[in-house]
Amino acid sequence: MFLVGVLAVVGIVLGALGSAVVQRLSNPVARYRQLYLGLLFPFVLLSYAVFRLVGLGYAVVGGGTGAVETLLATFTELLAAGVVGLVAYAPTVRGVRSVRGIELTTGRALVRMGRYVLGLSVLVTVGVAPLEIGLGSTALFALFVVFFVAVLATAPWHIPLLRSTHRPAEATDERLGSLRQRAGVAVRDVRVLDTNKEETASATIRGFGRYRRLFVTSTFLDSYDDETATALLAVEAGRQEAQVLLRLAGGLLVAVVPLFVALADIGPLWPLVGVSLGLIVASLWVTRRGVRAADDYAAKRVGPDAVADALDRYADVHDMEPSRRRIPNPFSKSPPLGNRIDRLRAQTEAE
Repeated sequence: MFLVGVLAVVGIVLGALGSAVVQRLSNPVARYRQLYLGLLFPFVLLSYAVFRLVGLGYAVVGGGTGAVETLLATFTELLAAGVVGLVAYAPTVRGVRSVRGIELTTGRALVRMGRYVLGLSVLVTVGVAPLEIGLGSTALFALFVVFFVAVLATAPWHIPLLRSTHRPAEATDERLGSLRQRAGVAVRDVRVLDTNKEETASATIRGFGRYRRLFVTSTFLDSYDDETATALLAVEAGRQEAQVLLRLAGGLLVAVVPLFVALADIGPLWPLVGVSLGLIVASLWVTRRGVRAADDYAAKRVGPDAVADALDRYADVHDMEPSRRRIPNPFSKSPPLGNRIDRLRAQTEAE
């Protein structure tokens, strides 16, 4: 446990220093996202790798190589890494609260994230534990695919376990029904995510076929008028039409194939890692094209200017400055928001 404490202290330092730097940069809200994805999340992964290397989980559960001990040890290591991540995240809450002007307390933020970390640790344990029982690379890849697809397919049900949700009230449900019809959103039902303190105003669709579920945040319902909400829902409908999530998930599945080939000692490690990296870049390029196709779908439903206005409003609600890049980031799954807005404005001018 001493090692957990050491990494937790390092995490606090990283979170505090990173937050102090981000608050002094332009567009700090977007920079906080980069801080989480580019620094704190890799640090959590590094912590998990260290815990696995020293056998922390087996030390806590008392050794043993049975299936139960393996599951408990894996869960312990994942949860310990998650705790390190929570500790690193804690110093950033105050900075986020400052740059966004929201009333999110550190305690509430940690409770919300703690629930998410606990649920995610359980979920990932199911997928990681088979790595410990000596399966061949082919069997491991098959299990990985099954687990990956199962996570996507069961998202409408496991998201409410990870986050606080509720059914919309009757009046809200009627409003959403009208918005969904105008936007072309076809889902089985709707759940509202509680984000009144975080003020995250977003919507997303998860699931496949008849079991798709729309998740909207409570802030989404409060912050947008019907025209803006319809346009943003139309973008989500366009993502389903363009199969953006499947583009991303399928591309990543293909990208890990060379890694499993390397595990089977069929080919040289580093060239196969390079091939995997190239496939990831290609899959993200395909995903970005899907995002543009989703914007086009929404533009056909409600007009390109309405979609551009809605994306502008989305940035304003989240205190973001829409970013623009001449050369797209090859590791981004979406074009910069400013580029998307400019592209839609150009369509309006062309019409």
